[in-house]
Amino acid sequence: MNNAFRPMHAALLVLCVGFSASALAHNPMCECKAIDAEQIKCTGGFSDGSGAPGVTLDVIGYDETILLPGKLGADSTVTFKKPGSEFYVLFDAGPGHVVEIDQADIEAP
Repeated sequence: MNNAFRPMHAALLVLCVGFSASALAHNPMCECKAIDAEQIKCTGGFSDGSGAPGVTLDVIGYDETILLPGKLGADSTVTFKKPGSEFYVLFDAGPGHVVEIDQADIEAP
């Protein structure tokens, strides 16, 4: 084998490894909707279609206090009573897998 081709093979190998890593990557997804004036339901998962049972989903006040700590259920959802103060929802599946949803972005019933 000609030694001139070896760097090209190494570059091709690195490129292929990069593509396979990105193919395995999955982005976090979370959606919250108001069921009625009092209840909100959030559903979490990943862009590859997998669910997120047991993943942390906290309701946090604008002052950064945790108003309602929680985890997604077996069906990757959680339902909670709408807080009386301003809040956002934090879906936290680990470093690089975090989604924040502000109360203003929660769909009305």
